[in-house]
Amino acid sequence: MNLIKLIITSLLAFSITACTIPGGHIQGVSAHDEPSEVEQFDITQSVNTVLITPKVLSGLRQAEPTASQNSNLEQQIFNYAYVVGIGDVLNVIVYDHPELTTPAGQFRDPEQIGNLIDAQGNIFYPYIGQVHVVGKSIADIRKLLTTKLSRYLENPQIDVKVAAYRSKRTYVTGAVMAPTVMPIGNVPVTLLDAINSAGGIKDDADWRSVILTRDSKDERLDLYALYQKGDMSQNRLLQHNDIVHVPRNDATKVFVMGEVKRASTLQIQRSGLTLAEALGNVGGFNEMTADASGIFILRASLDSTKTVDVFQLDASNAAALILATQFQLKPMDLVYVTSAPIARWNKVISLLLPTVRGLDDLNDLEQDL
Repeated sequence: MNLIKLIITSLLAFSITACTIPGGHIQGVSAHDEPSEVEQFDITQSVNTVLITPKVLSGLRQAEPTASQNSNLEQQIFNYAYVVGIGDVLNVIVYDHPELTTPAGQFRDPEQIGNLIDAQGNIFYPYIGQVHVVGKSIADIRKLLTTKLSRYLENPQIDVKVAAYRSKRTYVTGAVMAPTVMPIGNVPVTLLDAINSAGGIKDDADWRSVILTRDSKDERLDLYALYQKGDMSQNRLLQHNDIVHVPRNDATKVFVMGEVKRASTLQIQRSGLTLAEALGNVGGFNEMTADASGIFILRASLDSTKTVDVFQLDASNAAALILATQFQLKPMDLVYVTSAPIARWNKVISLLLPTVRGLDDLNDLEQDL
């Protein structure tokens, strides 16, 4: 009997040591927290814990995109003029001078018999020889040829067209229906045009993180704001060698763990994901074992002096759950619901009870002997 008392006493001593009790737990906001007297590594020193309140939510809330114009883009489109490049094919027409006009009957292809811009950026034209045209607009080329031919013809009337656009292109890759190489011609091409030419985006695309790569620099654009909200500030006029990449939504996920019905990994859809939605998608937290005051969201901190930002929702008053409907989760967030103290105690009992029973049986056997 003395042995049983000793075991029970040891069990009670064991239970008051928080670090030895199994079961998930995170230290929440407390006015009694004091720095450790022992100088050693402790991740809690680099954790920033914030209690979720209406004031905190207002500070975290990002402005929703709204319909807006893009005057800069409109001006770029208005002033757009295609400049020819190496590989383009020009078709030059000199009116009333058929001998200088490229014959292009119904069985002739202007692209094949036109004036190809060579690797030096030149075309050859009768009477005037090599003409450097690369980097010039059609209007500039027309003016240049008119000036040169005026030495040989009286008041020549010239028209210049691009028979084949071969020098400039943009690339559309990633989670689109048909990744494509889109030629850039005399009609300006925008981001919207490029996405539409690729057949639109797939269901598993990350709408909010489309990457436009230009001159080895990346710009992140939000197609959700552009398509769903009409925010034209997210649209761009594309240039030669631009790469539009629509990533998959593999990285837009959050993890829900702890005392919930079904621990799961959830995808953030293009409309976003709130804390309430995340908890609902896993069946809610386990009311028998969860500590309602200990619902935590762990997020990598942007503060260089901290490692983790921990947002705590105290839902011991169920009315506080309304705050969960306003808390927007971010990719790679971890939602953790801690165990109630009684649940952690029950886990201690369940782990030690077989040993206690075994020792009790052994004690009874010794007494019988």
